[in-house]
Amino acid sequence: MMKTIHTPHKEMGEKTHDNCLKAMRAVQDSLYVINGKWKLPIIVSLTFGKKRFSEIARDIPKITDRMLSKELQELELNMLIQKVPAEDKKNVVVYELTEYGNTLDPAIQELYKWGTQHREKIKED
Repeated sequence: MMKTIHTPHKEMGEKTHDNCLKAMRAVQDSLYVINGKWKLPIIVSLTFGKKRFSEIARDIPKITDRMLSKELQELELNMLIQKVPAEDKKNVVVYELTEYGNTLDPAIQELYKWGTQHREKIKED
């Protein structure tokens, strides 16, 4: 059985009801933008560089073209990604993370570390 440790994060302040509500709102706002089955995988795919629609689809095998298109539009509306002209072909666009989208990198890195540790933990037990 895992031991539960309750330590407040400096950014969230003391353990007060108001700080709890403030933290909940911030997390809910974050999840509103990146929630769902596909948004984080799309963002992770683009952390490896600019990609065409088909390259992103290849990175995420189970996503449909329709869903990928919808999720890309939502990520673009939230200013996390942008379409730019491809350097090698005329009338072709690629998707890339915006400077703002790159601010998610620390969270992605932490999710990567936690996910790797979790997979190992589950294999142990």
